[in-house]
Order: sequence, then structure tokens, then C-alpha cells
Amino acid sequence: MIKSLKAQAHTLSETDAQLDLLNGPLFYDSGNSSFTAHLKENNQFPLKPTNLEIFQINLGYMCNQTCAHCHVDAGPDRKEIMTRDNMQICVDLVRKHNFKTIDLTGGAPEMNPDFRWFVTELKKAGAQEIIVRCNLTIIVANKKYNDLPEFFKEHDVRVVSSLPYYKSEKTDKQRGNGVFDKSIKALKMLNAVGYGKPGTGLILDLVYNPAGAFLPGNQMELESDFKKELSKSWDIEFNSLLAITNLPISRFLDYLVKSENFVDYMVKLVNAFNPSAIDGLMCRNTISIDWDGHMFDCDFNQMLDIKIPAANGSHISTFDIDKLSKREISVNQHCFGCTAGAGSSCQGTTA
Repeated sequence: MIKSLKAQAHTLSETDAQLDLLNGPLFYDSGNSSFTAHLKENNQFPLKPTNLEIFQINLGYMCNQTCAHCHVDAGPDRKEIMTRDNMQICVDLVRKHNFKTIDLTGGAPEMNPDFRWFVTELKKAGAQEIIVRCNLTIIVANKKYNDLPEFFKEHDVRVVSSLPYYKSEKTDKQRGNGVFDKSIKALKMLNAVGYGKPGTGLILDLVYNPAGAFLPGNQMELESDFKKELSKSWDIEFNSLLAITNLPISRFLDYLVKSENFVDYMVKLVNAFNPSAIDGLMCRNTISIDWDGHMFDCDFNQMLDIKIPAANGSHISTFDIDKLSKREISVNQHCFGCTAGAGSSCQGTTA
């Protein structure tokens, strides 16, 4: 069985191959029931939205890094990027429907040539909170990005940055040689303009992803450790730490297959299923939009190309708030990653 999975590893960038693995015989031969069955057992099927509060927009898969755990399969060679026309549709929808929280992600969203225009226009449209998922190294990657901390401050952007660990070995192993030192430099630049500092109102959050096939530890304990070590060693401050479970998608799925950890990891996720995490699932209050304007229940469904059904409006050009609010959310086996243990979402733990 493992050999057959390894043989398919080279096709893992194709969404149908990923879904074949996630729904294949190894999952069920291990004695697991489907995510749908777990929802039914807890009277939560079909899964429905609660309140659409967050507009999560992927500005493109281009990135200056190629991280080992990246479920987006982002990198410098990716050409997919959101156009200004699609950005304008998003701005108009934010204004029309009064969306208050806009979550900008990528790749490195800052590499989109219209990124700054977009942030400015979203503010004008009434967005109260703009989140930018920043990989930190983009700030020091090129002189044209060096002023990002000042731009973020000017527009009161909430910066959410990935930092796998507070030591260089684990961070560089997961994200590439030299990434830790560049991340520390970027964090110091953000601190210098007030991010993460008490009383400034400038929010700097860090994101922790495990470096291997295991669940993250307790988010509050991890945050305490990160704050202590980053302050002691680098005099760096930040607001909160978000612990996010690695989902079996794209590069991380590839890693699981190649390391023969796929079955064990899926069993671990299923066994850690926590019904209390269901209420806080991000798919219940978020609409995820890809670079081409298609809509998804979440960022992970986006990477598996599980679009919101056309009947509910699968593209921002046919956006219908009433249909989207009443839709059934599409689920699959990867969803176990969001309900394992303390739960996981783009905002950290959910239970």
C-alpha cells in the first residue's frame, strides 16, 4: 500500500490525486469513518455557516520562499496572481455587504503588484480590520519591500507572521536556510515602528506550525515559551501566537507519503477528533477567494479545488450573500485537521 502511495507522490500537486489519497483504501482499512460520519454522530451534518464575517482573499501563489509544509505549494516559480479587476470586485463587495475583516494571504500577498493599492481601497470601502499573512522574509528580501512595516502601520494592518520556532535549526529546516535570521531582522523592523508593543494598537501575531507529523502543543503554553525566548535572546515582542495544525494537502501530504507517515498521521487526526472544535471552524464564518475570483468554503478547500457549488455562486462575479449564508459546506477527510485536539483555523485554536 505504501509503495502505491509513493508511486503517486509525483502527482500530488494535482488535486484529484490528493483527494484519491485522502479517500483511498488506506484511510478506511485503518478502521476510520469519514468526516461526514463524525459530523452526523454529533448532529452537525450538513455543516452550515453561522455568520459570514471574514473575507479571505488569496492574492496569488507567488512567494519568495518554498516552505516544506506549505499547503499552497507556493514559490518563486508560481505565476498565478490576482488582477486589479478582481480586486475591484472584492472592494465593491466589501463596501456593499459591509464586511469588516479582510484576510489577505498568498503566497506572499505583498508580491502582488497591486497589493498596496488594494489595501488602501479596502480601507476606503469600510474594512475595519485588514489582516496580512506575512512570511516576514519578504520585508528584507528586496529594497522595495523594506518600507512594508511603515505601510502596515499607516493603514493599521494586523500582521500575522509565520515563525515555526524560536530557534534557527527548526525554522530553517522547515522554511529554508537563513530564514530564521531574516525573520528576526524583519520582526525587529516591525517592533521598531510599534508592532507588538504595548499601547500602540499595532497587532503582530506569530503562527506556529509543527515541523513534523504531529499535532501542535497547547497554544497558550507555546505562546509563553515564544515570548520568553524571543524577548530574552532578541528583545522581540509580539501580541499572540496562533497554533495551526498542518493539513494533509500539497507539500505536507507529499512529505507524509514519502516519509511513510500518511496513515499514522491520518489516524492521529481522526482519533483526536474534538466535537467542541466544530463551532469554531473557519468555514462557518469565512468565504475564501482564490486569485482568479473563485469562491471556496475555506483556504484548504481552495487548494483541493473544492469550489462552492455554482448554484450558490462559485465566483465573486455572481456573489449572492443570501445563497452563501444558507449553503451546505463541503467537507472531506482533510477536515479532520481542523477538528483535532484543540481545533485549528487561520485564527489559531478553536476549542
